[in-house]
Amino acid sequence: MGTTGSPAPVVDRGAVLAHRWRAQELHRPATGRAGSACAVTALGVADVPAPAAASALAVRGAAVDGGLALVWGARGAPALHRRGDLARLAAATWPLDDADAAARVPAQVAGAAALGVGAFTRVALAVREVLAEGGPAAAPGGDGLDKAALSAGVTRRVPAALSHDCAPCGARHVSGALLQAAGLAGGAELVRTGRGTRFRLLAEVTGPPERASGTEELVRRYLALLGPAPVADVAAYLGASARALRAVWPADAVELRVRGGDGRERVAFAAGALPDGAPSPRGVRLLPPGDPWLQARDRDLTVPGRERQRQLWRPVGAPGAVLVDGEVAGTWRASARGRRLLARLAPWDGEPPLDERVRAGAEAELPLLAAARGLERAALEG
Repeated sequence: MGTTGSPAPVVDRGAVLAHRWRAQELHRPATGRAGSACAVTALGVADVPAPAAASALAVRGAAVDGGLALVWGARGAPALHRRGDLARLAAATWPLDDADAAARVPAQVAGAAALGVGAFTRVALAVREVLAEGGPAAAPGGDGLDKAALSAGVTRRVPAALSHDCAPCGARHVSGALLQAAGLAGGAELVRTGRGTRFRLLAEVTGPPERASGTEELVRRYLALLGPAPVADVAAYLGASARALRAVWPADAVELRVRGGDGRERVAFAAGALPDGAPSPRGVRLLPPGDPWLQARDRDLTVPGRERQRQLWRPVGAPGAVLVDGEVAGTWRASARGRRLLARLAPWDGEPPLDERVRAGAEAELPLLAAARGLERAALEG
């Protein structure tokens, strides 16, 4: 895994954050770029809650364009990905072997574990059949089928071991987690509408892969944008088992040790070069919940302190992050009032209010975020 027998070099937290700031283009070289050209779309940009992906691109000076598609990406999470990457992404996020597939199967459908990769194949084929038979609405470019229709159609086509009884809706249906994990390989594109999320067939994906491939390249992309990182962190991001991921780990990944703000070190890997030499981050960015910056699994490095982490990474209703010179200085929330975006900044609990420089930087961000939401004006509250 890129080791040479010599002691692993040590990199401190500041160098890592400076590297990520530059790699994720938070220095924002120019506004108005196509989102598909933005560096973070190489790995995918989470879109929960919507329009988080459009907002994440906006703070990097980019906008959603036709070169992007919303799909179930890593871990089955909705994310914007480059259309040209979709076939490769379906293969790269595919289970690496039967044991890896079993580890990804939700507990309530444990009977599916015996099918291994076959469980994912059966669901992906069923997704494709339902969308292919869904008429014009489910065709590429159509308005899409609703999730209930997709789930019901898939449930009828897969073995009983892949479905479960759902008490809230009083029906038996395929596991939602398994549907999302295999949906991209089945060719499902997500369409956001006023009626919720709908699904149509992707022209770029023609069916489930025979086996996983390209996972090594996906690991490199993670390390380039969110590294350095240990194997376990990348595995957690992809939804894969660490054991399976080690077998396809890039041979040219550079082993090092990252020293956190508390002085402790952990083994991590970088994508071909040490993360040093990047200029120190400068500027204020209002990151939406789920922004690529917040997707790194080493939360102790991103935001030291468990109490602050609890304030930021809430399981429901998480706020955005106020990023100041590469450090998360507090949180922010926004609401729409008519055609106007209103945002409120909040320091960490027990800390003094954010200063005028931060407020001025946040005000400069707001027009970009308003435009990403289709709004015309923006202002800070408080």
